[in-house]
Amino acid sequence: MTRGRYIAFEGLEGCGKSTHVTRLAATLNGITTREPGGTAIGASLRAAMLDTSNTMLSPRAEALMMAADRAQHLEELVLPALNAGTHVVSDRSAYSSLAYQGYGRLLDIDELKRFNNWAIAGNWPDLVVFIDVPLDTLLERLKKRELDRFEREDRAFFERIHAGFTAMAASDPQRWLVIDGTPPKDELASTIATAAKQRLGI
Repeated sequence: MTRGRYIAFEGLEGCGKSTHVTRLAATLNGITTREPGGTAIGASLRAAMLDTSNTMLSPRAEALMMAADRAQHLEELVLPALNAGTHVVSDRSAYSSLAYQGYGRLLDIDELKRFNNWAIAGNWPDLVVFIDVPLDTLLERLKKRELDRFEREDRAFFERIHAGFTAMAASDPQRWLVIDGTPPKDELASTIATAAKQRLGI
């Protein structure tokens, strides 16, 4: 049996990841999931991390909670699906921790990479789709909805995260697919599907 492919979507809040995770999974006859919160245990961790009343959550605790969610997610959902030959399309992955807790919260990137690698037993995504949308556009979109704990951060935080995603994509171009997220949804979905299939040979 051919192993499924693990595809993660990355990007800033409001870039359209969730929409295109669903569309690509349907195109590939795969399953969708998300981090944090792809499992019942992960959902509990997600609720705590997004809760705006949790004002005392430290960056290190946040990073450890993300890694705990990820360890459960890979063990319970992602790896069994991949081993059964099913493609998995995830809204975020370990790269989000490098971007958010590393570049955003200014924690040590190498440390984060090491313990996230341990949490996922070295199972990084086969393909990372980075939907890149101008920050001003994203900040305008966020004004139209109720914000969670991450979305309430300041512009400088998001600028650092965007720089982080851009740097990671540039350093590993075979794994990362950078997509301009500004075209209409249908056009963007077609672009992503075509490029993903080409990259993965599926």
